[in-house]
Amino acid sequence: MKYSIIIAVSLFALLISGCEDKPVPTPHITTPYEIEIPFGFPTKLNIPEDNPMTVEGIELGRYLFYDGRMSGRIHPDSLMSCATCHIQANSFECGINHPEYIGGFTHGITGKPTPHVMLPMINLVWNSYGYLWNGLISDDNPNQNFRNIEDLVWMGIVAEHEMNSDTNLAKETIQNIQGYPELFKKAFDSETVTMKNMSRAIAQFVRTLISANSKFDRYMQGEVQLTQSELNGYVLFTTEEGADCFHCHGGFGNPLFTTHLYYNNGKDTEFTDPRDRFAITGDPMDHGAYKAPTLRNIEVQGPYMHDGRFATLEEVIDFYSHNLQNSPYINPLMHHINNGGIQLTPTEKEDLLNFIKTLRDDDFIMNEKFSAPDKFPDEI
Repeated sequence: MKYSIIIAVSLFALLISGCEDKPVPTPHITTPYEIEIPFGFPTKLNIPEDNPMTVEGIELGRYLFYDGRMSGRIHPDSLMSCATCHIQANSFECGINHPEYIGGFTHGITGKPTPHVMLPMINLVWNSYGYLWNGLISDDNPNQNFRNIEDLVWMGIVAEHEMNSDTNLAKETIQNIQGYPELFKKAFDSETVTMKNMSRAIAQFVRTLISANSKFDRYMQGEVQLTQSELNGYVLFTTEEGADCFHCHGGFGNPLFTTHLYYNNGKDTEFTDPRDRFAITGDPMDHGAYKAPTLRNIEVQGPYMHDGRFATLEEVIDFYSHNLQNSPYINPLMHHINNGGIQLTPTEKEDLLNFIKTLRDDDFIMNEKFSAPDKFPDEI
């Protein structure tokens, strides 16, 4: 009995000693990143609960956004990144002067054109009404793989008209680049590169792309004055008897300059595009309907409309003024449809254009935090 007690005590001591020697895992700690809400902007942000904003995630996302090896290839002639077409100087849109711009559409790594022209990556953290021209990517989509910005990343990798690659190949390529495993560890507590965490990181970076320092923003804060022509254009923009732009593009109490909603705006009378809003909702009134894009930095985002049919803003204003096409599916907000347009005078057109140009934000276009890193992880 005596020896049994001694043995039991000894075993207990060994167990305690083993527990004491066992290293306690260090909790994974990231640095929260809080988005600063600009003056007059909404406070509701579209940030998924499973992908909170962190300094480490944004840093990783910026590298991946600009790294051409995201295509899963390393040959210099086969590199393609998000930034290949989403160019900061064009408000993270392709722009009409891009070398891959042909006939209104960008072309992917295979030379296949995109089905629609690009939408800019700007102030997307306030978009809760779907992404792409038809809103395919939305919280309302029953397919959980088509819900948010995160899903646009893998779609860009596999799409024939974009990177035309494979997610496994992309993961393997990034995994084998020196420096990336450590960055994934810092951001997501694992050195293993996954498509989910690649998408999370890029989405975090994209949500930081905020434009709120245009001349119009400074005017609203009392820092500068608009010219008389710009003021006249603002009145035209925000009144139904004027240019009647504000219903779809905001501007009066809506600093995003978009509702993020979808409208048939009178471009056509026949509707054969398999990627319009009707393709998503099945609602006949959505034939020929597309997202109203933000007008912030619109000056540098040509060509315009979902199919790039207009090369200049002057052409867009002429269309709304004189060339609207009526159909059974026209949105009720197109109040001037029976007259073929709003019938602006040359002076009014100039005033409206001058106001729209006050929405250009050069600080956003040149912000170094949004630009390509000087070096990638394997070069540091």
